[in-house]
Amino acid sequence: MLHLGKSMKTDLHFISHTLYVYVDERRCFMNKIASEKGYHDREISIFKPRIYFIKTNDLCRMTQKISAAITAVGGYVPEDILSNGDLEKMVDTNDEWIRTRTGISERRILKGTDKGTSDLCVPAILQLCEKRGIQPSEIDCIIVGTVTPDMLFPSTANLVCEKIGAVNAWGFDLLAACSGFLYSLTTGAALVESGRYKKVVVVGADKMSSIVDYSDRSTCIIFGDGAGAVLLEPNFEGYGIQDSILKSDGGGKTHLHMKAGGSLKPATIETVARKEHYIYQEGQPVYKFAVTRMADVSEELLKRNQLTGSDIAYLVPHQANKRIIDATASRIGLSEEKVMVNIQRYGNTTAGTIPLCLFDWEDKLKKGDLLVIAAFGGGFTWGASLVKWGF
Repeated sequence: MLHLGKSMKTDLHFISHTLYVYVDERRCFMNKIASEKGYHDREISIFKPRIYFIKTNDLCRMTQKISAAITAVGGYVPEDILSNGDLEKMVDTNDEWIRTRTGISERRILKGTDKGTSDLCVPAILQLCEKRGIQPSEIDCIIVGTVTPDMLFPSTANLVCEKIGAVNAWGFDLLAACSGFLYSLTTGAALVESGRYKKVVVVGADKMSSIVDYSDRSTCIIFGDGAGAVLLEPNFEGYGIQDSILKSDGGGKTHLHMKAGGSLKPATIETVARKEHYIYQEGQPVYKFAVTRMADVSEELLKRNQLTGSDIAYLVPHQANKRIIDATASRIGLSEEKVMVNIQRYGNTTAGTIPLCLFDWEDKLKKGDLLVIAAFGGGFTWGASLVKWGF
């Protein structure tokens, strides 16, 4: 009788006969394997013992650590462009002022009265499936990071499952503002690492034009619409999500939030008249907090993993503001060419920015590249993840 805790991978190289693995009703290992059939010697069990034959190489893999690798990327932005020149005609601003302070030249807008965030998610996921060579019916779970769900319920993930034909998937929305994709990525990775799910799709998507007041020049210049998606699958070679640090501080709610529309302040004629269903942002406090926190957590992540900027292939930052991106890159010692930036074309698509960067830079990434993904969002939420590229 052999015990799985005793370096099973090494022992199995010398075993040429059939092995029998003891598992419970949920197919969880009961710690022992044997070279002949028998009954498990556990005295008290709520499950009847079962015996499964398993190939030696499969057992080696199953006793190794599972990591969640990104195996495909998809992205989508609407066709309609809202340029800085267009905004000059709507509010008191100009192209130079916007570009020098934010780095944005244009953003995409999803038009149509019957279009919602799910309509941004669908083409991104379908593209991902085509690239990976899978059918939507093979997806186990879909997580949508968003602050602009189609409706409060059902979830946008639920609607997306129906629209793409993911008939075997369950899903949910995760709300963490601009950190929504990063929070969702860490959550999806945990599902894969548990061993229960093989194909988890993580989407970052927002139709920000639905909550932007286009008479407010402090916010309408910043945001755009878009979506990006990644497929997470089990990996036994060490690729995928290596580490994550996620943080939050609800004290930031006073500086960046939506005043009405939730259970605290339901929609009324008065809240609509006061434009309380649009983004409210106090620019300077948000900027100061974002500059320090996003840089701090990225530096903390590298130190915790005994890495420096020279070990990192790319920084994948949330596209909120070019100056915030530059400050984060500087803190961890990365030059400009090692930073993914597309804010000039899409603006801040909130949860969509990071996966859209991965989508745009996919052909530049090499197997084994280390990426630092960093985000900061309203409320406040922020964090960073270390990813080893594996496809």
